[in-house]
Amino acid sequence: MLDETPKRFDRIVAILIQLQSKKIVKAQELADRFECSLRTIYRDIRTLEASGVPIYSEAGVGYALMDGYRLPPVMFTREEVSSFIAAEKLMQKFTDPSLGSHYASAMYKLKSVLRSTDKDYLSNIESRVVMQTIEQPMFNDNSPNTLSLLFEGIAEKKQILLSYKTYETDETTQRNIEPVGVFHDNNNWYFLGYCHLRQDYRQFRTDRIQEIKKTEFDFTIEHDALETYLTKTENCPTTKVKILVEKKIARYLTTERKYHGFVSEKEIGNQIEMTFMSRSVEEGFPRWFLMFGDYATILEPESLKTRTLELLEVNKQRLL
Repeated sequence: MLDETPKRFDRIVAILIQLQSKKIVKAQELADRFECSLRTIYRDIRTLEASGVPIYSEAGVGYALMDGYRLPPVMFTREEVSSFIAAEKLMQKFTDPSLGSHYASAMYKLKSVLRSTDKDYLSNIESRVVMQTIEQPMFNDNSPNTLSLLFEGIAEKKQILLSYKTYETDETTQRNIEPVGVFHDNNNWYFLGYCHLRQDYRQFRTDRIQEIKKTEFDFTIEHDALETYLTKTENCPTTKVKILVEKKIARYLTTERKYHGFVSEKEIGNQIEMTFMSRSVEEGFPRWFLMFGDYATILEPESLKTRTLELLEVNKQRLL
């Protein structure tokens, strides 16, 4: 029988580190992370308590370390050190200047506790990892601290004041928002929040924020988790769409098709039949289809064919 002692020791140390990283940690959260039973987690927690670690527990809530208890900084594995490089490069390119500078400061502190050999290891990798410049800015120059203020607003449950330019009308409006969460999609940063101007939840793209300020106004609503609202958006009414695309073109659509409700595909001779559940048969989907329409055929619905022909006619008139 295999000796489980080393594996268990590593798990107990990792549990202690996780307890230090959060205010409250649930037993189920630990069981899911380490792929073990709740009974195993309960046993490991008792082991930590028996070794003198002051753990506070409450049924139905979770575990927490007593205030003031801390261990010295832990040593990082070489694999963990390597992951810092990828994280640092991503932060440099995909966050606003303010958050990027905070992360850079944190990285200096982190590097300061590394062993000399690991510092050399990190230095050798750093100069050989490059993130290409993003063509479209993710943040307005007038709001270099967008993400930082959004995080503060979410954490402190404080409203933020936006000067926001809408895409449709190119109009700039002032809005008081209660930010619910931030997410990245299709090469852009977005945040979802309750808009007091519209009296409803709205999504905002960070590059359209002209100015952002944190206010002293508290949230007026108890908001659900971000995933709840994103799921509701995904469940909006959809229309089934089927198209045939030549193989030589279909392979270039694999990235963008997911933004148009892609469901499945099947091979038919030298063509690929793609099925979508589209939320925008009138605008988004037909305009996307026209990008490769000379290599594709619309099978259904008829309304999509009609709308695509209308757009082609408009284009034809503009060219005459």
